[in-house]
Amino acid sequence: MAHTDSLDNDVTASSASATAEAGAIETRGIEPVPESERHGRARELFPTWVAANISVLLLTMGAGLVVFNGLNIWQVLIVGACASAVSYGMVGLVSIAGKWGGAPGLLLSRATFGVRGNYFPGMILWIARFGWETINAVTGAYALLTVLRLLFGIESSTPLIVVTLFAFVACTFLVSGMGRKVLAVCNTWSTYLFGAFSVLVLGYLVWKIDWDQIFSRPAGSTAMLIAGIGTIAAGGISWVPSGPDFTRYLPGRTSSRAIVGTTVSGAAIVVVPMVLMGAVMAAAQPDLASAPDPVSFLGDVLPTWLAVPYLITALVGMLLINSLSMYSAGFTAQTMGVKLPRALAVSVNAVISLVGGLILMLVAKSFLSSFIAFLTLLAVSFSAWIGVFGVDMLRRRDRAVKYDPEGLMDTGRGSRYWYAGGFCWQAMTAWGLALGFGLCFTKVDWFTGPLATTWIGRNGLGWAVTILVSALLYAVLPAAREDVDAPERAETERETVSAG
Repeated sequence: MAHTDSLDNDVTASSASATAEAGAIETRGIEPVPESERHGRARELFPTWVAANISVLLLTMGAGLVVFNGLNIWQVLIVGACASAVSYGMVGLVSIAGKWGGAPGLLLSRATFGVRGNYFPGMILWIARFGWETINAVTGAYALLTVLRLLFGIESSTPLIVVTLFAFVACTFLVSGMGRKVLAVCNTWSTYLFGAFSVLVLGYLVWKIDWDQIFSRPAGSTAMLIAGIGTIAAGGISWVPSGPDFTRYLPGRTSSRAIVGTTVSGAAIVVVPMVLMGAVMAAAQPDLASAPDPVSFLGDVLPTWLAVPYLITALVGMLLINSLSMYSAGFTAQTMGVKLPRALAVSVNAVISLVGGLILMLVAKSFLSSFIAFLTLLAVSFSAWIGVFGVDMLRRRDRAVKYDPEGLMDTGRGSRYWYAGGFCWQAMTAWGLALGFGLCFTKVDWFTGPLATTWIGRNGLGWAVTILVSALLYAVLPAAREDVDAPERAETERETVSAG
């Protein structure tokens, strides 16, 4: 009876959301999108992944490649291109699952880890998402503070920090709550605006920077080059589980190759120029890589007439990054059992990012070091999931029905994805062991893994090892058997209850 009630409630929720796309505000939650309601083309993903990277943090990280890694401009170019291809290539590949199942990534993950097992990686990914949104909220607040200083001469203070951070988080909550249609429009226009002002900034740098100094810089070591790729790629990896969230409305016939290509190109067209500009700016302002504020240096490097509009467009971009993240986090919250509509579920992330942002802005002394430490942990936590989910996708690619919509929504004991006690032990074993192994290569201020001093650990490649280990372990373990007869049994139960 409990199983029947669970399935009936989920089917009711799915039916109620059949008209979820009728208005501007998206009301559909985690329930899979029927094929009849899926429209669009892969190219519509381009502005989404452009907007997901409109952040001045890339400038700061590009400067760090020169100042801390000792790379020259050509090596920075290689880092930007390789990091984009690697990280967003994985985003694109996992995004294919979205068109297969018409559902968010963490709901599809139920088919991999089991109804109950999915709570464990889901919770860690949700916590990591909190940190990502906090970092972006802080960067947005710093951008707003810098604009106020440049335009009105208002200096930063604790009350002003609180106000700007609250304003940024509130706007993020509003946009993410509206849903994908509003996000799509905002992403498109921000792409045009940020692209135009980035060209202006690039033109100014070409005119003002001492290029002899830039091109005469000696090359850094290969190890530092690889470390740079690992650091920049870590940011992109955080989007991998969210990929299906933005492709679930695409028709099942959409080209998988087009999804991957559009995702990579959308990200690379921003990441590569941004890290290059950051590297060039480091020649004029070497201390920007270690600044406690990752934004205000733009007021020193660029003239006010260019810095202010560029920061405003970047501010909009950072707001959209957080909105995309909170949009995805709303699905994660619902998958974790939060009984709220998607638009309200994002409020949980909004509150946490506000509190975390205040701590980071008022307590942390070096923003970039805090950010890099966070990225290191973030990448490892996401990578353990990526390896397992990726192998599971390979096993499903030739199936006629890759994901069962009713099975994904059914959390009862008779669910197709219940496996053994609600857990797919093969996936859980591979995920848990890989996560622990990856952390062994990790070093942050408050934790040093036993393998952190190895070549892999020193070069920030723990996330890559984590993906390989989780994928290999899951591949060699016996494949789990889904209960394919569960839907028929559930239908029989409903008919029996109705007859009674």
